[in-house]
Amino acid sequence: MKWTVFVDGHPMEWAEPPMHDVAEVEPGVYSILYNGRSFEARLTPATDGLAVAVNGQSFLVDIVDPRNFSARAHADTGSGRQELKSPMPGKVVRVLAVVGEQVRAGQGLVVVEAMKMQNEIKARRDGTVIKISVSGGDTVGAGDILITLE
Repeated sequence: MKWTVFVDGHPMEWAEPPMHDVAEVEPGVYSILYNGRSFEARLTPATDGLAVAVNGQSFLVDIVDPRNFSARAHADTGSGRQELKSPMPGKVVRVLAVVGEQVRAGQGLVVVEAMKMQNEIKARRDGTVIKISVSGGDTVGAGDILITLE
């Protein structure tokens, strides 16, 4: 069976992984062995899926189980207004976009620092920045709106 995995809004087809190469070492922290290399992944719930941090990089991941189709998983791939929200509480380190800017899917828009890690919040689809709700130095909570695209 193939699953659809959205990584920062980009859909990918994914066959079920060999779970013998994944071990939960503590709640929300996984040790992964892939192609002879070891990785540590930290997962935290986010409003739009999971925030996954690996080797200092953060990704927003949403997994669509084909047995349980969810319209929410595909909601950001269409057109219309899109609100990018903070996946975790933290501090806005910098804003990388300006109002009126045309952005591409996967482009970094805001950097939020949480637990001494900087997480780049990326556009999940192409669009135009119509509102920036934060500025550098602001403290944000999980689910707070950072940027609105149209």
